[in-house]
Amino acid sequence: MKKVMFLLIILLLMYCNNLISKGSIIGNDLPPGDSLQLFSTPDLYNLALKWTGEYIRLYPGTKVKVRSVSDSKQAENLIDKGNIGFVSDNYFTGFADDTKLKVVIGRDVIVPVINSKNPLLEEISRHGVSPEALVRFLNDQNPPNWGTLLKSNQSSPANYYRINDESIKEGLSVFLKTDMQKEKGTVVGSEEDLISAIQKDPYSIGFCKLVNVLDFKNTSLTENVRLLPIDRNGNGIIDYNEKIYEDFNSFSRGVWIGKYPKSLFSNIYSVASAKPENETGIAFLKWILTDGQQFLYASGYSDLLITERQTTVDKLYEAKINAGEAISGKSIFKPLLFIITGLILAGLILDAIARSRRRKKAEVNMSAIVSRSVFDENSLIIPKGVYFDKTHTWSFLEQNGNVKVGIDDFLQHITGKVTRIIMKDPGYKVKKGEPFLSIVQNGKQLNLYAPVSGVITNRNEKLNTNASLVNTSPYNDGWIYMIEPANWHRENQLLFMAEKHIQHIKSELTRLKDFLAAALRDDTEKFAMVILQDGGELRDGVLSDLGPELWEDFQTKFLDPSRQVWFYEIF
Repeated sequence: MKKVMFLLIILLLMYCNNLISKGSIIGNDLPPGDSLQLFSTPDLYNLALKWTGEYIRLYPGTKVKVRSVSDSKQAENLIDKGNIGFVSDNYFTGFADDTKLKVVIGRDVIVPVINSKNPLLEEISRHGVSPEALVRFLNDQNPPNWGTLLKSNQSSPANYYRINDESIKEGLSVFLKTDMQKEKGTVVGSEEDLISAIQKDPYSIGFCKLVNVLDFKNTSLTENVRLLPIDRNGNGIIDYNEKIYEDFNSFSRGVWIGKYPKSLFSNIYSVASAKPENETGIAFLKWILTDGQQFLYASGYSDLLITERQTTVDKLYEAKINAGEAISGKSIFKPLLFIITGLILAGLILDAIARSRRRKKAEVNMSAIVSRSVFDENSLIIPKGVYFDKTHTWSFLEQNGNVKVGIDDFLQHITGKVTRIIMKDPGYKVKKGEPFLSIVQNGKQLNLYAPVSGVITNRNEKLNTNASLVNTSPYNDGWIYMIEPANWHRENQLLFMAEKHIQHIKSELTRLKDFLAAALRDDTEKFAMVILQDGGELRDGVLSDLGPELWEDFQTKFLDPSRQVWFYEIF
């Protein structure tokens, strides 16, 4: 079966390669003479010119024409003719039908800012400021103070600084549902003047664009400036779903997944035909979503998160594949693609059924040690697309940007049936390499370490009543946490995928045999039936009937991160 599936996959790859060779967007190597027709809304015209100018410099053979368009019907006609456009919410709110490809390429974000040395910072961070309090503050006839903003007895002055920026006024008017043309406060001349005033005044508050308070070099907020937390539901406390203001990465992700008020930011999009045939245009859009993101700052816009960029690039790639299928629809090889795909899926299903049957036959009767089956690297489930950590946990990035985590198949084979799992509560902040859960087997315990940093958004409550789900379904029903990652695009570089994990497992099995042989050499006869099958193979659940002292030794030598550096030195 495996040989047949391998042959079918080779044939499918050869056919796909044939399709891609007719129109690849994987790279930006474009033949001389390729042309590109673009349009943009007036507010994005200068940004479009910057992008095209840099792209032409990189690929001199590309010919690009850009026009400014303010009429949505004209834009629709240009898209239908194969043009690619850059549009903002300020002009066009349409283009949402199935005949159009619309992807986010940047953002215009308005943020409230305060001085990071504000004496009331702890109270501000805990309670935040509600929209209603901001309205009262801006309309208060009395000298403004932080008591009005925090709904408290604080009498400390609150000094409001503002600039005459119509886009900021418009966004605040929608958010606060009030006329910002009558706002009070100290008027300063520019964004730079506003930030300088905020930095100098501990009691200051103001609104500006996110890009105005960014330290681009360090990808963090400008020194002495902090974002003001917004209490969206007005309950007087910054709830878990509102805790996005601690750092730039957390805030950017909060904007992406909808935790920040929508009226305070707007997206800028690229729009094209749902099945674009202009491969040069798709390659150009891919460049904008990668290297071209750096040019957003100079035009006053915020770039996308790394994860969000990859999601959008995948969307472009899917559009290209659809276009490739449409172009080659008359090809005599198209039916072959479906046949091969069907055969592969059928083979995968049959293989999954066979694996499931083998797993059922290999189930262990935990009360009868001698009936335990053997396990090795061939009997373990190691799915592709999952990131593994050296301490035997796994991570998987969901489409919404959260990361699902659990324990790997190797560990559950070692411990045997898990009887209890000790989990952290949602809202708990975890840090990569620090303890974040414990698994218990009849009173004996192993502590596991977080593969990623972030905040726990959800936990698998089924494990409270059925902890053995981590044994029967470690990658599906037996997942443990859903985590909102703090730095996924960096930390996943320290994890490894299936192929490398298999190498790790082989090494771990060798180490485990040596560990058990050394630990039990004084009592070999007693434990021989527990640990080893004929031929020196490991039995399933080798730790299940061993004492807590051996569990502690296993913890130190196989799970504690400080003892796992050797693996990276080898691999």
